Amino acid sequence: MIPSFYVTTPIYYVNDVPHIGHAYTTVAADVLARYKRMRGYEVFFLTGSDEHGQKVEKAALKNQQTPLELADRVVKRFQLLWEKLGISHTDFIRTTQERHKAGVTHIFNQLLEKGDIYLGEYEDWYCTPCETFWTETQAVDGMCPDCNRPVEKLKEESYFFKMSAYGEKLLAYIDEHPEFIQPKSKRNEIISFVKEGLRDLSISRTSFSWGIPVPGNPRHVIYVWFDALTNYISALGYPEEGGAFGRFWPADVHLIGKDILRFHSVYWPTFLLAAGLPLPKKVFAHGWWTVEGQKMSKSLQNVVEPNKLIDTYGVDVVRYFLLREVPFGLDGDFSHSSLINRINSDLANDLGNLLSRSTAMLVKYFDGEIQAPGALSDLDQQFCDKATAMVAQVDRHMDDLAFSKALQAIWDVISAGNKYIDDTAPWQMAKDPAQVEQLKTVMYCLLEAQRLIHLTLSPFMPTTTTTALAALGCDAPSDQSVVSWGGLVAGTRIGKAPALFPRIETT
Repeated sequence: MIPSFYVTTPIYYVNDVPHIGHAYTTVAADVLARYKRMRGYEVFFLTGSDEHGQKVEKAALKNQQTPLELADRVVKRFQLLWEKLGISHTDFIRTTQERHKAGVTHIFNQLLEKGDIYLGEYEDWYCTPCETFWTETQAVDGMCPDCNRPVEKLKEESYFFKMSAYGEKLLAYIDEHPEFIQPKSKRNEIISFVKEGLRDLSISRTSFSWGIPVPGNPRHVIYVWFDALTNYISALGYPEEGGAFGRFWPADVHLIGKDILRFHSVYWPTFLLAAGLPLPKKVFAHGWWTVEGQKMSKSLQNVVEPNKLIDTYGVDVVRYFLLREVPFGLDGDFSHSSLINRINSDLANDLGNLLSRSTAMLVKYFDGEIQAPGALSDLDQQFCDKATAMVAQVDRHMDDLAFSKALQAIWDVISAGNKYIDDTAPWQMAKDPAQVEQLKTVMYCLLEAQRLIHLTLSPFMPTTTTTALAALGCDAPSDQSVVSWGGLVAGTRIGKAPALFPRIETT
């Protein structure tokens, strides 16, 4: 049976404008999804939009729109950006869709009947922008500890989820599944939080109406996190047990920003434990991006807008930079100078130069016809072994979500390829008829290594690698691509490859 793989991004709030952080998570998920497809998995890749809550209701009123009209308009920004970024998602879930409402209503009813949801009264400090309640000690000087904006005291009737009943079970699960929360530093953070003791969680509101009504008590709407987190199963057809839900749940990995880790590694698993459903295999919290050393903010006018980046530098450059520049899981700093340096050094000098040099030599020495290789010298064998070993290295790094390490492994072979040319000196071999067979072998090794390079790189840079593989006389990457040595067919005729990346001159 074909193995399955389920990867998700958070659902993005429609009161936001898409920024580099949204693009970062989604590109990472896309690269993982494409990679797993190439390795023979049946992949379900979910992204979507979070459309309920007080912020959306307030923004809609301000714009003299209904909340749904605002959501319909704003969600297109995300959908168009994902199209522009080449995101290959299987599904796009919206929390205003009936399939999602059905899933949320079902799990709410299930926990209500079980006694894990009860009606009570809530009083605490509420941050509207974060849609989060804080205790007196958490809300320091009347400010939200997350966004540092003012909070207000609210008291209202509320349904509560008995989260306090599931702390020990959650700790046991984390202990038995050390890979559940990644990176490891975040795992320790969550363990400490749970050990302090979980409070029951308010999961409904009466102070606004834009949300999914509580079954049997429509004066309440279901609180944003109980609503939003359920998207990961409602998109698979939950509560139907067969179909996509039966095939893909539990998720292999939820990719999220570190600011919403607690919701995904405490709230969500306790909801699932209460419902008797399997927990996701991994929650991976990546870091934040700063800009030139400063936090992104509208007031500083330094928010990095992905559409402009793509228009300026190209989609594959942006995809590559986001996952190469910073180890996934750590914070990163964006600067145009760093991006341009990556273009000139990694992409133009290394990747592009290797392809243009190699194909130009084949055209010059063999009229562009790929030759069958002969016996390998020690130098040839070392280079071929390095290219072959790269495939397994990348596989390990991708399983660890170590995207920058996977790219480094690929670039090690690119560097080795440029050195291989210098060491073998094909231009010298071409002058000696006695070395023509050895020259054929060198050229084959050089071009076949690049077939492996570009196939392995294709999840990161799908457009560029399709161009490069065509220049090598190969098909575009697919689920049937052979990622093992020997795929280039002797007798195939190719021309000199176009420059993949022009250098950017800086003053």
